[in-house]
Amino acid sequence: MVPLARPSTYLCAFFTLLNDRLSETLIFPLLPFLLAGFTNDGRTLGLLTGSYAVAQFLATPLIGALSDRYGRRPVIAGCVAGSVLGLGLFAATIATDWRTVPWASGTAIPLALLFAGRLLDGVSGGTAATAAAVLADNSPPEKRAKAFGLIGVAFGLGFILGPALGGLLGRVNVNLPLLIAVLIAVANLLLVLTLLPETHPLEARIALPPRRELQPFTQLARVFGNPRVRRLCGAFFLFFLAFSGFTGVLVLYFKQAFNWGPGLAGAAFLVVGVVATVVQGGLIGPLVKRFGEWRLSLAGLGFVIAGCVLVPLARPEQAAAVVFPALASLALGTGLVTPCLRALVSRRLADAGQGAALGSLQGLQSLGSFVGPPLAGLAYETIGRTSPFWLNMILLVVVIAMVAGGSRSMATAP
Repeated sequence: MVPLARPSTYLCAFFTLLNDRLSETLIFPLLPFLLAGFTNDGRTLGLLTGSYAVAQFLATPLIGALSDRYGRRPVIAGCVAGSVLGLGLFAATIATDWRTVPWASGTAIPLALLFAGRLLDGVSGGTAATAAAVLADNSPPEKRAKAFGLIGVAFGLGFILGPALGGLLGRVNVNLPLLIAVLIAVANLLLVLTLLPETHPLEARIALPPRRELQPFTQLARVFGNPRVRRLCGAFFLFFLAFSGFTGVLVLYFKQAFNWGPGLAGAAFLVVGVVATVVQGGLIGPLVKRFGEWRLSLAGLGFVIAGCVLVPLARPEQAAAVVFPALASLALGTGLVTPCLRALVSRRLADAGQGAALGSLQGLQSLGSFVGPPLAGLAYETIGRTSPFWLNMILLVVVIAMVAGGSRSMATAP
């Protein structure tokens, strides 16, 4: 029996998801400019972008299991507190004039602190998986795609508010968006501590698995061992590998290929946010009801491929006219693919242990988000600026084949 959710439950889950996105989008369009005093290398930028994801990948299985054992509320509170510390360290490192620090000037210490801040934020980055478990706790299986659309709304609003605030505040002081990101995380922590009820009842809680079971690759092996979701999980991983690789070098590409500044880069991500919010906030429920998750997943992948193709075809003199529609297509596709694949996997796994199951999906997303940016950065520096976009297009064609194959395997699975 699915419990009746309080409005504060959805509010806290939504704000937690929004904070998770804002901590990225306030900073991400400005990252090449923030790091100008540290590095301009695409490979280093890709590693810094992916460091958050690898820490999240390693920690998410434990966080998901803890939420199944002790409840969603204390786990979300702990994760948001860790995010406050990680963002604070990153912001303090960027704001410090290291030329005035004799023992650190000219060393790798500032860059190491940036990585430490990202890793700390990533270790506590189970907020998205646990917030998704809160939504699953309060939604019957047939309505989870619509409920998971809140993840997309937070994703979209994060892309609307983050780049807009980051670009606006960055013109005043490039470090100001970092301070705002920390303050939003603090507000998120206070909201969780004061308003979030526990959604995981005592009778549904399960014991912590053995330590071996909490290894991220052990949980992924179990998920991939299930023939009902094996192909879908593989497609989920490869999709985020391609998506994160695409976005990981995007701002650097805008800066170097088109000579765009933070304003245009932020406007481009604003387009992504508006489209994603419209799709996942209002359209995903009716679209799923009419077309089903399988068809929407395949259609969404087609839109993402179109975005990957259009960006490298743009020329500086008409870049905005090509890039903005390309990113709109990318956002439309991502807005369809992400909640539909999550819902397809969630509906085919047992209700017990949804936290661990969705944690495994979050682990796959984190692993893809870790592998994608460094690979894209390596291709960017060694093969050519446009190579990551073409390579991701090929990868997405493979994802289409896997999703279609997953549809066939579901028809014959016991």
